[in-house]
Amino acid sequence: MADLYELTDVRLALPDMTRKPFLGAAPRTEILKGLSFSIGRGEILGIVGGSGSGKSTLGRCLVRLLEPTGGQIRFDGVDITHLDASQLRPLRRRFQMIFQDPMSSLNPRHKVGQLISAPLRLHGAHQPDREAVLALEQVGLPRSFADRYPHELSGGQRQRVGIARAIALKPEFILADEIVSGLDVSSQAQVLNLLAELVRDLGLTLAFISHDLSVIRRLCSRVLVLYKGEIVENAATADVFAAPKADYTRALLDAIPLPDPDQVWA
Repeated sequence: MADLYELTDVRLALPDMTRKPFLGAAPRTEILKGLSFSIGRGEILGIVGGSGSGKSTLGRCLVRLLEPTGGQIRFDGVDITHLDASQLRPLRRRFQMIFQDPMSSLNPRHKVGQLISAPLRLHGAHQPDREAVLALEQVGLPRSFADRYPHELSGGQRQRVGIARAIALKPEFILADEIVSGLDVSSQAQVLNLLAELVRDLGLTLAFISHDLSVIRRLCSRVLVLYKGEIVENAATADVFAAPKADYTRALLDAIPLPDPDQVWA
């Protein structure tokens, strides 16, 4: 499997925003600490860790919403580490992001069709409205939903709209950041099944961020475990569940509620 992403010693340090300006320049805190790994084409990679582990920060570096302060990120052989906005624009449609909270990422004043067609218009699509409807149908929503507003939809439906907006541009890579954490169990299962189908049918590569290893187990073929900005585990999902190498991974596994209290992972 050829690699779509290659990361080498990626680091990111951010200033302490709580420091008062009159105290001088804020000290910088290293959020990502020399991460090196790759993502293969067609792979579903799970990125897992607790709050403050750096998983969302890493995701935003992958789609260049954040610029690393060190190391290198290569996308399809192109070094995107320090590209500016104009240089990134031709690449933007090739990697897309689905956000955790669809209500905050979907403009409540716009209808669903407008929300999906907007990025298509930005990138010069010839028939943005038609392509928006096709994207809706790909995520299992009827074309009539194009005339609805986000507040008229359920949480699961809004997240499907977010997925439709991401796939409408026909990207090669999608980053999904905690997109099922606010959904009930039934809606979670439906969204996970949908993502797996889209990866298979559209030839996508997916990075799925979560704090929940049980969700990662259901969807992902490989797991990257982060702890305090460092990779403590990078292995096939089955291997991580059968024999985790890091104590932190074991702690995450132990935190998964089990239907049978006598059951153990390994």
